[in-house]
Amino acid sequence: MAISLQVCRFNTLPDLSVPESRAFHWRKPVSVRCAAGESPSSSVAVDSDFDAKVFRKNLTRSKNYNRKGFGHKEETLELMNREYTSDIIKTLKDNGNEYTWGNVTVKLAESYGFCWGVERAVQIAYEARKQFPQEKIWLTNEIIHNPTVNKRLEEMEVQNIPVEDGKKRFDVVDKGDVVVLPAFGAGVDEMLVLSDKNVQIVDTTCPWVSKVWNTVEKHKKGEYTSIIHGKYSHEETIATASFAGKYVIVKNMAEATYVCDYILGGELDGSSSTKEAFLEKFKFAVSKEFDPDSDLVKVGIANQTTMLKGETEEIGKLLERVMMRKYGVENINEHFISFNTICDATQERQDAMYKLVEEQLDLMLVIGGWNSSNTSHLQEIAEDRGIPSYWIDSEQRIGPGNRISYKLMHGELVVKEDFLPEGPITIGVTSGASTPDKVVEDVLIKVFDIKREEALQLA
Repeated sequence: MAISLQVCRFNTLPDLSVPESRAFHWRKPVSVRCAAGESPSSSVAVDSDFDAKVFRKNLTRSKNYNRKGFGHKEETLELMNREYTSDIIKTLKDNGNEYTWGNVTVKLAESYGFCWGVERAVQIAYEARKQFPQEKIWLTNEIIHNPTVNKRLEEMEVQNIPVEDGKKRFDVVDKGDVVVLPAFGAGVDEMLVLSDKNVQIVDTTCPWVSKVWNTVEKHKKGEYTSIIHGKYSHEETIATASFAGKYVIVKNMAEATYVCDYILGGELDGSSSTKEAFLEKFKFAVSKEFDPDSDLVKVGIANQTTMLKGETEEIGKLLERVMMRKYGVENINEHFISFNTICDATQERQDAMYKLVEEQLDLMLVIGGWNSSNTSHLQEIAEDRGIPSYWIDSEQRIGPGNRISYKLMHGELVVKEDFLPEGPITIGVTSGASTPDKVVEDVLIKVFDIKREEALQLA
């Protein structure tokens, strides 16, 4: 069967005149101090009475700040549609998310791929390049966790701020440059540096991430310690922690159980031990001067929006039970607080994956960036179900021949020969929230080619 593919090229953007604007300066309660000889991102401190919420509110009202685009939405969405949409995915959607090409039946998850927040972030970044065709445009981190999209932005000369010895070189950003904050957001320290550099800030932070920031700020106001379900090195969690007061970051239920066991003095499951052991275990995942003896009396739950919904809920329920056990049911509101911060898009993709793995499948393809947290959890669902599942970030991971290089849910890289069984096969397909449909199409074309070659050899 012939498959029609759209080929598109990026046209040079027209020159646009850009009015000169003044940088945002707000100094009274803020003090930015950098160690001698280091870049501003290396050692940024703020006064103890610094109010991150007030700072962010004032920043969003400044003339050099934009989070709604520049009036080029229609034409940039048209360009994105040309670059990222797929005829194959359209065929699947037009046929109830299931279609057969030759001897390959593909079953597509009901919810998959680009979420609203990701599409919005990429679209605003495209708008920024159109609005500022001549200026240098920087990203504080990858706009999203997808190599195809990130490479496309590189081609548009939207550059990542360089990192040297693990520290961002904000000194390369000059007055008049444009800086894009990615969908994951940016930490308070980075916003402080940028607000003082007379740059245009384009904020693509997903509103669901901002919702989590508002939650930890409520924790801080009520003097609750934020228990953040996330990965301490993930850009989103780093940003969230910067808006929190006291916090501890737990990666999974095992780490949450350890914290809860410590709260109960070792009477939950005995997994915790001494204060020193606690601080060693979470040395990269707690706030400055964290004291588990005094800072776990009042706790609130928050999460990295891409984590497993069910696990976040279970951690919240565990914390609530533990605080009831320690302080009494009648006092629970004084010691535990909870707001729903689970992202709808993450939840929908996980729910769709749980449904898809109940189908009769020979294998699963999970397509998304290898540093994508939400994609890793889609892979986790398939692995837990016992289905052969291959998490790849692009079609380049397939080949030569019937060979695939893929990752498991915890990041281990595996190479497998003959990953596609002989004869007719049924493949389940899903993609992470940062994955364009075109990437999924490119992967499926590789699969079709392998199976077509197999059929020719058997003919």
